[in-house]
Amino acid sequence: MTATGAELEDRLGGILSRIADAARSAGRAPESVTTIVVTKFHPESLVRELYSLGIRDVGENRHQEAQAKAASTSDLDGLRWHFVGQLQSKKARQARAYVEAVHSLDRDSVVDALGVDDGRVVDGFVQINLTDDPGRGGVRPDALEPLVERVLAAPGLALRGVMAVAPLDEDLRPAFARLRELSDVVRSLDPAADAVSAGMSHDFAEAIAEGATHLRIGTAITGNRPDAG
Repeated sequence: MTATGAELEDRLGGILSRIADAARSAGRAPESVTTIVVTKFHPESLVRELYSLGIRDVGENRHQEAQAKAASTSDLDGLRWHFVGQLQSKKARQARAYVEAVHSLDRDSVVDALGVDDGRVVDGFVQINLTDDPGRGGVRPDALEPLVERVLAAPGLALRGVMAVAPLDEDLRPAFARLRELSDVVRSLDPAADAVSAGMSHDFAEAIAEGATHLRIGTAITGNRPDAG
């Protein structure tokens, strides 16, 4: 059930406090971590409540839902939409119109579709597959550098860094440590691309300990997702 009102405020405050503690434990300033609240399947009203509580970064992983919510909340000044799911190449041009960042650049066709010289710059994170499962989203580590070069050459895209989802069958810290090492590879190609999008409701503390700068947190803040409409 969607958290609202005082429950939402309590959940948000509790998570932000834990994020700040994790950052300080890692010797980092809490301000170095951006919390993106993922609002998948939740109503527009939740986005507005989050905004009233100070949240400015929200995320979606389905284009149709993201597009509709972004349009209906366009009056909220400073609200930033992040696309955090797999993006179809044919939808990428439409996504450019409303997103501030795409966290799932994982193949040439998506980069090429998003790379448009239209006077607008969209932040991009290259998604890396930390598993041996080719069905998982993300580029293989051995194919990372060519894809990064393609993003750097694409008009209308600004490379921010890397993104990954922790494997289900592996200890978290070693997995996020590998992502940190791959982030170093990307920074060798573009020193400004130092962001790491990693960490969700169940593993954000481990991600922060290994250098995550952007967290993608859903149910720990919003409550359980309603059924898809």
